[in-house]
This record gives sequence, C-alpha cells and structure tokens, in this order.
Amino acid sequence: MGERWAFLILRAAFNGLQHFEEFQSELGIARNILANRLARFVEHGIMERQSLPEDRRKIQYCLTEKGHALLPTMVALRQWGERWETGVPAFPILVDSRDNRPVQQVAVLSHDGRVLAKGDLHWALPGDVVTGGGADIAHAAE
Repeated sequence: MGERWAFLILRAAFNGLQHFEEFQSELGIARNILANRLARFVEHGIMERQSLPEDRRKIQYCLTEKGHALLPTMVALRQWGERWETGVPAFPILVDSRDNRPVQQVAVLSHDGRVLAKGDLHWALPGDVVTGGGADIAHAAE
C-alpha cells in the first residue's frame, strides 16, 4: 500500500476502472509499473485478475472483498486531505447512491455507535478488553 501509485490505482478501481488500458490512460502511469502494481494487488488478494467471458484474451482487474474493505480507509484519507490540505471538497463528490447526498465524515465509533474523540480512546492489553457478554478476551478464549 505504501508504494507509489498504489493509492491512485485503488482509487481508480473504486471509481469503476477494470482494464489495464483504462488504468494506464487515466493515470498516465508507465506500463511496466502498472503491470507490477496490479500483479502485487493480485498477489496480496486485493484484486483478482479475470478473463472476460466474451473474449478470453481481455483481462479485467476487480477488487476482491479484501480490496473493498479498504474503502473506509480510502474515504477517510480523502476527507482528511479535503479538510487539512485543500480546504474544499474534491470532485467528484462521493455520495449515497440511494439519495445522491454526500457521505458523512468517517469516524471512529464505540461498540454502541457513539462517535469517539481522541480523549475517548486508549490502548488496552487483550486481557483487559471487555467483549459483548462482559467477559474479557482472555476468558472468551478459554
């Protein structure tokens, strides 16, 4: 994920790009670098490489469930940039497909759905964590 171009390729995949030529044209990335990054995403289970049924020679790259799980991270990074770097919403704006309204800010939520601020958080050892039934993780494993 820390490699150059990784974020831009993932953003393009989330925006619907699936074919090598689409990624290359949209991003202006060198073909060898794009091939390497896509292969790494496939290797790590973030994308899968599929032949198109109508023409087995044509390949598409699709996000896997593991890849789709990166969406909150991608949205959070974009929102951070809009707030702290550009000061304005980026275009296009990410909206809910049901009502075309912008998505809310990504937040850290408590187990009961409360938005948590930095003062509400601390790190705990596994034996000190309380789980759903009131038992800590150490007892839950027994």
